[in-house]
Amino acid sequence: MSIVYNPFYSLAGVLVGLLVGLTGVGGGSLMTPLLVLVFGFHPVTAVGTDLLYASATKTVGTIVHGWRGTVDWRVVRRLATGSLPATIATLFVLDIIMHRSGDSGHLLSTILGGALLLTAVAILFRERIVGRLAPHFVAVNERRIAWLTILLGGVLGVLVSLTSVGAGALGMTALLVLYPRLEVKRLVGSDIAHAVPLTLIAGLGHLSLGAVDLSLLVSLLAGSVPGIVIGSLVAARVSDKVLVPILAVTLALVGAKLLF
Repeated sequence: MSIVYNPFYSLAGVLVGLLVGLTGVGGGSLMTPLLVLVFGFHPVTAVGTDLLYASATKTVGTIVHGWRGTVDWRVVRRLATGSLPATIATLFVLDIIMHRSGDSGHLLSTILGGALLLTAVAILFRERIVGRLAPHFVAVNERRIAWLTILLGGVLGVLVSLTSVGAGALGMTALLVLYPRLEVKRLVGSDIAHAVPLTLIAGLGHLSLGAVDLSLLVSLLAGSVPGIVIGSLVAARVSDKVLVPILAVTLALVGAKLLF
């Protein structure tokens, strides 16, 4: 298969990279709906391509966090214990659906829409959600926290495999609730590190299903890498109080459009 570079896809990569760098919101919440609604890609292809795209960009982030010592590998192992088997099972079910039903695109669009609405809520009300729930988990024993983290990993494995959305905003919000005593930067690093095997395995699964556009993948990476760097450099000059609500409302509107 020949790979053809498309500058318009790279421009989309730059825009998404900028927003990721500015807000820290996962690229899947932005890239997948953009590919479906603007460029007209089938949802399965958009998800599969975005997963491999995410695995590449998250790897860079993991290297940085690992070097800085801001990854709690215990949390990563717990998440992966739940997410990796769930990912494999979800891919198996998706393969069956794709072969037996011609309506997989509508199904994934619906799930994606719901995931985007949940992401918008998590972004907009994260402080309130964490402030309300986290105190209840301070005294919970470590064994129960471990099982809840594995369960969270399983949920993320299913959601990410179907939509490429969830490992960022939703996963991070849940981790802040489950681990109120851990430093936020360690939870951020752990969330990013866990996303690498999750998105890689899910992406390779989609590749085996023929649901990855390699030309699109190369074009997106060519644009997103400099976009993330630029966004990260100027993030300190942009107010989260303005940008984050706008982003959350945008995701909610996109999610509603996919649902209805």
